[in-house]
Amino acid sequence: MNATQTGLLAGLLLGLAAAFGGFVAFIIVLVLGALGLAVGRFLDGELDLSGMLGRARDK
Repeated sequence: MNATQTGLLAGLLLGLAAAFGGFVAFIIVLVLGALGLAVGRFLDGELDLSGMLGRARDK
């Protein structure tokens, strides 16, 4: 699945959450989706959190 398809799916899910659950459900789905994205990128090695965690980078 490419980035366009993933974005479309995320948008549809957020739209459903907003339509059926209201604003609070929309925010919960948005926050959990962002958290899932961050965890997925970290596990794939595409996100470097060493700067935020205070660890020095080894060169």
